[in-house]
Amino acid sequence: MDSVRLSKEKLAADLICGVARLLTGARALWRGTAPSAEPRIYYANHTSHVDFVLIWASLPDELRARARPVAGADYWNATPLRRWLVHEVLRGVVIERVKTEGGGNPVEQMVAALDHGDSLILFPEGTRNMTDELLLPFRGGIYHVVAARPEVACVPVWSENLNRVMPKGEVVPIPLLCTLSFGEPVRIAPGEDRDAFLARLRDALLALAPPRN
Repeated sequence: MDSVRLSKEKLAADLICGVARLLTGARALWRGTAPSAEPRIYYANHTSHVDFVLIWASLPDELRARARPVAGADYWNATPLRRWLVHEVLRGVVIERVKTEGGGNPVEQMVAALDHGDSLILFPEGTRNMTDELLLPFRGGIYHVVAARPEVACVPVWSENLNRVMPKGEVVPIPLLCTLSFGEPVRIAPGEDRDAFLARLRDALLALAPPRN
């Protein structure tokens, strides 16, 4: 039974990757780094619900197997299908974005995944950016994770055109060419405070954004 279950999850993972690439024509551009098996934090701008799926799908097979999206429990635990996808297929680190009594500690959950040898895919904005600004202010969770594990590199990933693939309120994705630019890794400096580190992370991500017309 376990082998059947694993085969079903592997098939679902391969299907998700294939559909994501087919619909978006996604190109992964490793501009400031190269793929690496070491545990990393891939952090990106957040414009649609499919952001982390496409970043996950764009990683080489051996890295994707150890990459875990950080996902909000309020959305991904809302239906049986989403729960199965995020827990069994995508192996997500599912966190409570609003503190509840008895709820897990998001920072501890993410640190535990890194200690297990996995990488994380997360969005420091915390929610989808539906404004005209390139980025929303970064929240402090990523700082606390890296402060606990300063050897872990944070790799910026700029996702271009994903908001147009799955516009707000749409159910069916719109086929469109997307680009994922992986930039130079950022590491926390000894004694660096929260605001300074978040500012450097933000600048590294914005440096990958294409010029505005």
